[in-house]
Amino acid sequence: MTLSFKSGTIILSDGDVPDDLKNTFVFDSRTGCYTARGCDYASTVLRLVSSGTAFEDGARRYRVLDELAMREPLVLRPHQQESLSAWLSAGRRGVAVLPTGSGKTILAVEAIMRTRRSALVLVPTIDLLSQWCGVLERFFNIPIGMLGGGSHDICDITVSTYDSAVLNMEFIGDRFGLLIADECHHLPAGEYRLAAAMSIAPYRLGLTATPEMAQERMDILCELMGDIVSRKHIDEMAGNVLSPYTVKTIRTKLNPEELARYREMRALYTNFIRSRGISFDSPDGWKNFMIHASRSDEGRQAFKAFLEQRAIARGGEEKISRLKDIFLRHPDERIIIFTADNATAYNIGRRYLLPVLTHHTKSAERKEFLQLFREGVYRVLVTSQVLNEGVDVPEAAVGVILSGSGSVREHVQRLGRILRPAPGKQQAILYEIISGDTAEEQVSMRRRDHRAYHRGVKKYADK
Repeated sequence: MTLSFKSGTIILSDGDVPDDLKNTFVFDSRTGCYTARGCDYASTVLRLVSSGTAFEDGARRYRVLDELAMREPLVLRPHQQESLSAWLSAGRRGVAVLPTGSGKTILAVEAIMRTRRSALVLVPTIDLLSQWCGVLERFFNIPIGMLGGGSHDICDITVSTYDSAVLNMEFIGDRFGLLIADECHHLPAGEYRLAAAMSIAPYRLGLTATPEMAQERMDILCELMGDIVSRKHIDEMAGNVLSPYTVKTIRTKLNPEELARYREMRALYTNFIRSRGISFDSPDGWKNFMIHASRSDEGRQAFKAFLEQRAIARGGEEKISRLKDIFLRHPDERIIIFTADNATAYNIGRRYLLPVLTHHTKSAERKEFLQLFREGVYRVLVTSQVLNEGVDVPEAAVGVILSGSGSVREHVQRLGRILRPAPGKQQAILYEIISGDTAEEQVSMRRRDHRAYHRGVKKYADK
C-alpha cells in the first residue's frame, strides 16, 4: 500500500483501505484509488501503524530541521510557558488564546524550535507577513521564506498570507510538518479553511486573542487545528504582562436637526422591517432584510434610510467635538481614533488636521504614517477598520472608539491596540463615545459583552 500527496489530498493506492479508515477515505472511480483531505494524513498514518498495515509513505516531504538553532537566547514568560506546555501535552495540536501584546509570536518561535519540523505560518495581512518574517529572521539561523505581497519564496520556515496559502497549498501542502495559524479565528471562514485542510502537517498551533465565534465555526477550527488548550484573559494580565487599563464610556446627544432627521429615517426603516415581519434575532435577519429591500422602491428607500440613520448616529457633531476634550486631556500621549467608516474618518482628519488610515491608503504612505506615529511626530492617528488587528503600535496609550459594529471581537481587538507595554506607558485608556437615544446604545451593550469590559468601566454623563 502506498500513501501519496496530490493537489491537497492524500491518496491510498495498491491495497484495500482498512475498515477503520473507510469513513475518512472516499473511493475515486476515475483513478481507482481512495482519497482523503491532506489534513487527514496524521490520523491515517497512526491508524495504519496501529493496525500493522504495511505501507510506503510517499506523501511526506517535510524535513526534520536538525540544523535549526537560535541566534539569541529565548526565555518564555510564565503564561507563555504554560501555553507551550499545554500544547505539547495535547500532542502538539491545539489553539492557544492569548491577548494582543502578550507574546503569541514568541510562543510560536519556541514551538518551532521544540518541534524541529519544516513550518508554515499563516497570517491574515501583509503587515503581519512582514512582522512575522522579521521576528523569525531575528531568532533563527536559517532563511525565512515569504509567500504573499508579491513574494514567492518557499523555505523550510515560511510565512504566508491566508490568501496565498489557499492558492498554493495544493502544491506545497506536503512540505511542512508544523502549521501555525496566527489570528486563527479567520481560519473557519470561507476558503481560508482550505489552507489548513490541504496541509498534511501533523503538528498544528492556532493563535488568537478573540476566539469568540459561532459554534459551527468553532467546530471547524477545532477539527483543523485542535481544541483550545490554553486561555489567558486581558484582565488577568493587565498591570503585569499588559498595561493596566481603564474603559470610559461617554454618552453624547444629537443636535436638534440631527435628532429630527435620525428619527425620521429610523421610523422609515423600522416600519418597513415590521411590515415584512423581519426579525434580527434570527441568524437570517439581515439576509431577509436585504432580500426584501431589493424587491421594491419602498425597500430600497428603507435601506437608504437605514444607512442614513446609522451614519447620523455614528458621526454626530457633538461626538466629533468631544474629541477636542480628549486631545487636551492627553497632550503627551499617542492616540488612535477608531471609526466604522471612511467618511467619518476623513471628516475628523479634515477637522483636526490629522493623518487618516483607511483601506485606500497606499502601502508606502501607511508605513510612513505608522513610523511617524511610533516616533511621536504624529501624536494622533485616525483609522477606519485597518488598525483593528495585526499592527504593532505599543506607543499608543489612548484609544477612542467613535463608531463601530456590535462585534465583541472588534471591540476586544481595538482595546488590544493600546495594551502593549512600552517604556514610559503608565496606563492605557479606551474611550467609547456613543450617541445617546439612538441604536448605538444597544450596539455598545452588545460589543461590551466580554469580561475585559467588566473591569474598570466608567460612564460619563451627557455633559
